[in-house]
Amino acid sequence: MTNNNFEDIYKKFQAPIYRLCLGYFGGNQALASDTCQEIFIKVWQNLDRFKGQSKVSTWVYRVAVNTCINVLRSAEYKRQNAEFYISKMSKALEDSQDSEESTSKNEQLQAMYRCISILKPKDRSVILLVLDQEPYEQIAEIMGISENNLRVKIHRIKDKLSKCINS
Repeated sequence: MTNNNFEDIYKKFQAPIYRLCLGYFGGNQALASDTCQEIFIKVWQNLDRFKGQSKVSTWVYRVAVNTCINVLRSAEYKRQNAEFYISKMSKALEDSQDSEESTSKNEQLQAMYRCISILKPKDRSVILLVLDQEPYEQIAEIMGISENNLRVKIHRIKDKLSKCINS
């Protein structure tokens, strides 16, 4: 992959960036899709500014993390998120006749997304990158912290998530 070929960058990173967005927005597919599109517009617009001082993947993830954090801070996110959860609750009532196994898995997934969504934005970034199986070295570079500091953060985040999911 050449550094300056947008099509290659998009093909390689679209799926993991979308998953990152899903995690940020608690499974809200519409908001994740919109934000993912916004991220790749920024990548396209700024590709000529990428100087190659880091890996392309590090730069793309940094753009993604910053964009997701900005969306979380916006008033529009709060409105869309409220609408999303209202529609989810309505759908859950309609689908209440589903099998118990399917409901249980869905509840576990929603519990995980809910717990991730209440983390601080930077902690959310870390755990979503871990879940996406990015190497610790790269996550540390994306987040601007040492690898040792990253390992401590991950341990603390996992503790928080375990407590949240089990409560």
